[in-house]
Amino acid sequence: MTTVATASGPRMRRTWAIVLEQELRDLWIGGRGLPITFAFSLLLSVMAYLTATNSALNFLEQRETVNLTLQVGIAVGALLTLLVAADAVSGERERGTLESLLLTPVSRLGLTLGKLGAALSLWVAALLVTAPYVWFLGRGVGIVGYAFASGLVVGTLLAIFLASLGMLVSVFTSSNRVSLSLSLFLLVALFAPTQLPSGAQQGRIGDLLLRVNPMTAGERYVGKILVDGHGWHEDVGWLVSPVVAAVLFVAVACVVGARSLRLSGGLAR
Repeated sequence: MTTVATASGPRMRRTWAIVLEQELRDLWIGGRGLPITFAFSLLLSVMAYLTATNSALNFLEQRETVNLTLQVGIAVGALLTLLVAADAVSGERERGTLESLLLTPVSRLGLTLGKLGAALSLWVAALLVTAPYVWFLGRGVGIVGYAFASGLVVGTLLAIFLASLGMLVSVFTSSNRVSLSLSLFLLVALFAPTQLPSGAQQGRIGDLLLRVNPMTAGERYVGKILVDGHGWHEDVGWLVSPVVAAVLFVAVACVVGARSLRLSGGLAR
């Protein structure tokens, strides 16, 4: 349960920070944050070990290995933000703690921003965990700086997009199980174009589908820089959909959270 201290005077104007502080405590002190981050570090450790020692995987060039590791870090980090955001409101509603939260002197917009910020902290943790692996695997080819910068930009955009998407789903669902299931289904749908045959991805329709999908567009942009050695500006068009999705969905999540956050799920009547 999230308990927000009473705020008055100037503090009322920054209630989102109060909510964020409490949400971070709930997530990282005795919550799920540390176990999830530890499990993620184990996953990266196993992957880095396999790519470095397994003869079946040694065909990967060093640039491709760095790209693969960074892509996993971005994907898992964004997934974690989605799951935490999907639990933000529906979880409180299902546990019966949302009523007391709504009765605190905190605006609904402040609640939304605070919960979004807490969800995004998992992406920050995932990025920090990924950094040593990227440095170790890429230190010999001079792309570590490019990997860090591209991962930070693309991963942050995708994390904001998915956290906002999860928050929207959470606001309108009464059951936490439904919220998590629907969020995961949407994530799978976003990643589905990556399973298209390479020929279909290279066609006009396939290329358009990859570009309008924030997940695949961000993935392609990172790959163009790390694997193909392109400059930042050469493929900046691939960043259009991640930027638009992040800005649009966080704006919609804030508006919806401010107007529709209530005890029961579903659209307001």
